[in-house]
Amino acid sequence: MNTKKRYRKLILWCLGLDLIAMLCLGYRYLDRRIPDELHVEEDQESQVQKVLEHPLLTFEDSVSVSGEGSYTLKCSILGVIPFKEIKVTPSVSPSVYVSGSTAGIYMETDGVLIIDTGEILSEEGTTEEPAKDVVKPGDYIVAFDSQTIRSKKDLIEDIRNLNGESVELEVLRNDRIIPLSLTPVKDMQGSYKLGIWVRDNTQGIGTITFVDENGSYGALGHGISDVDTGDLLKIEKGALYQAEILGIQKGSNGSPGELAGLIRYDPDRVIGTIQKNTENGIYGEFTGLADKIAMTKMTVAYKQELETGPAKILCCVDGSVSAYDAEIVKIDLNHEDTNKSFVIRVIDPDLLEKTGGIVQGMSGSPVIQNGKFAGAVTHVFVQDSTSGYGIFAETMLENEENVQERAA
Repeated sequence: MNTKKRYRKLILWCLGLDLIAMLCLGYRYLDRRIPDELHVEEDQESQVQKVLEHPLLTFEDSVSVSGEGSYTLKCSILGVIPFKEIKVTPSVSPSVYVSGSTAGIYMETDGVLIIDTGEILSEEGTTEEPAKDVVKPGDYIVAFDSQTIRSKKDLIEDIRNLNGESVELEVLRNDRIIPLSLTPVKDMQGSYKLGIWVRDNTQGIGTITFVDENGSYGALGHGISDVDTGDLLKIEKGALYQAEILGIQKGSNGSPGELAGLIRYDPDRVIGTIQKNTENGIYGEFTGLADKIAMTKMTVAYKQELETGPAKILCCVDGSVSAYDAEIVKIDLNHEDTNKSFVIRVIDPDLLEKTGGIVQGMSGSPVIQNGKFAGAVTHVFVQDSTSGYGIFAETMLENEENVQERAA
């Protein structure tokens, strides 16, 4: 009898846990399905109803209107459970010049990035690691004994002059300046070392997404992170250069491909400054000549205008920008990772033959749908090189505006 009771309790517990899991997943689905904010043109208010239409959701008949002309829609699940407030802002879709041209990227960090600590074989023959548990990967050295550090060269020069006494470092960690003290170790060659691995610049190939009417550009659609720490690089300055594609490492399932390019770091090949490295791309001022970089003026599509179905990808894989057939297969209007807001698949036989689909270096390639600039490619799926994630054009432009505001 007791065994039967315990069995019933176990079944009830399992059913209860299943119900809770279903409710949590259902809530998460609705949260990802319904955006927190919508921009909509004045003559397209019907889009709001289409996007927000769902049998489980009900909306209040009255709305609160702000002084900016936007209004707030309060919605609930089945008219009982409060769900979220959606801000709707009447807007006019801007136009930008979409590109798809390949560019060389060079960035110098704000300070010297620590990527790891290391062991030192001391003069006495013992192994020591003076920086362990003092500095952390991802720290930026910004001062050495009260002297500003701007490059790895500065740091190496200061380390050369060590005499065995403790040194005072200032590091930038989580946007805070933290003072640290390190005691150097004399190695077998008689030189003093701190036992840290550092880096102060990065370079690579990417794609220019758009240039606006004011000459500001957005590229990549995702930030540039350090390959060792995985953290977004904090930059002091950087530049975009004209680049040439020399070859293509074709992608395949389980092995992402790559564009191999040539970047000549000559002043006359600079086409832009890099002012900000953000989670949603790099931004700055475009200084190049329009006749050297492909540009096509297009209206920006708001995220609710995207639909599953045919699209185009603009990219440069053979020396000139071309439009290739693709399809948007999934849209997530409220994804927590904004550079993974939709899934796009390459279906163009020509591009599949050349690259296998999406490869590294294509990040930032504009996505066009229904004649509008819809977004940009950001990631490739490791197990399916034909497909990857994209970011909404609307999101990239919002980030560009924020960068401009901070610069002003």
